[in-house]
Amino acid sequence: MTNVTRLFWQDTTVFDGTQELPEPMAVLVRDGRIEALQPMKAFEATAVEGYTLAGSGGVMTPGLVDCHTHLVFGGNRADEFEMRLEGASYEEIAKAGGGILSTVRATREASEEALFDKALPRLQALIDDGVTTVEIKSGYGLNVADELKMLRVARRLGEALPVRVVTTLLGAHALPPEYEGNSDAYIDLVCNEMIPAAVAENLVDMVDVFCEKIAFSVAQCERVFQAAQAHNLSIKAHAEQLSNLGGTAMAASYGALSVDHIEYLDDAGIAALRQAGSVAVILPGAFHTLRETQLPPIQALRDAGVPMAVATDCNPGSSPLFMPSLMLNFACTLFRLTPREALAGLTAHGAQALGQNELGRIAEGAIADLCVWNIQRPAELAYAVQPGRLRQRLFQGKLSHGY
Repeated sequence: MTNVTRLFWQDTTVFDGTQELPEPMAVLVRDGRIEALQPMKAFEATAVEGYTLAGSGGVMTPGLVDCHTHLVFGGNRADEFEMRLEGASYEEIAKAGGGILSTVRATREASEEALFDKALPRLQALIDDGVTTVEIKSGYGLNVADELKMLRVARRLGEALPVRVVTTLLGAHALPPEYEGNSDAYIDLVCNEMIPAAVAENLVDMVDVFCEKIAFSVAQCERVFQAAQAHNLSIKAHAEQLSNLGGTAMAASYGALSVDHIEYLDDAGIAALRQAGSVAVILPGAFHTLRETQLPPIQALRDAGVPMAVATDCNPGSSPLFMPSLMLNFACTLFRLTPREALAGLTAHGAQALGQNELGRIAEGAIADLCVWNIQRPAELAYAVQPGRLRQRLFQGKLSHGY
């Protein structure tokens, strides 16, 4: 990673995290932060004595924020992908040993080093597509030792590569086989042992749950949130993906940073998100892979002013996709977001969904996580699915890609 403290760009189109600025800009970076942002017509060359010209033209965006991933896991589920295409149902796949529990078995069997080695190229793929901040969930261990193992790997990934990793404990992801028929006892384990152990090792930033008929009830998820908040941890939720249980409204009542998937979200849930200031995270990769038909209520969220984030949901089962810019295209073509909304979803709103409000934007004083793309307009990132457009990537003011 090139060690540079003073850089500037000129004649660059800037998307600041919510909108394209109306004229070409000059952008100055110093000591890891954006020092100045000004229109070229007001720019004076004398203002950059001692700075290095990093480039001209192109489009600058904040570094992308992938706010929902399951990046660390053992094995893969290509066999299930094939079975679905040959007509097998979810129930048939589960009876054949598939589904989340197949990944749980593979993850439990894998060593920490093996999980790290497998996750590293996945994370590198996100970085190569412009990601500077990524959330990584646990949730495939489903016991204390293996959940902590996954979180340790996530922390190590953030130390090994130039990327900011936010860790999320998703112990309440599925019911492990050893607790079959006794889900309340497993929730006891999550609340009384798993969360405290993760906190004791400083492995966790947030806590997530899967609130759904095939996972955990609203009441059980509420218990997990109470335990998380007792340890001063922020909360998130998978909710309203397959049915409407009211998990979104409950999560919002606890001040959830975000509620994710939300295909079956109703008006009451939308109102709760708006009142709480929570972000609605949409995951078009899972919608695409599972060939879902229930669209999230995009227009109602838009009308209510609820911020919408976009993320890869990269995981071995429902979204084995590791290209954030593809999610921009999917968000527009599948869910009818505008290109501006989609890009805001992977920058400013993605950062908001992680409680990282200094990220995902281009403004004076903001952290200099930046991407410069070989395109003419920001909308081109969503319009075309084309690897290789990233010209430069800055992480905390240092060039980690480009020149």
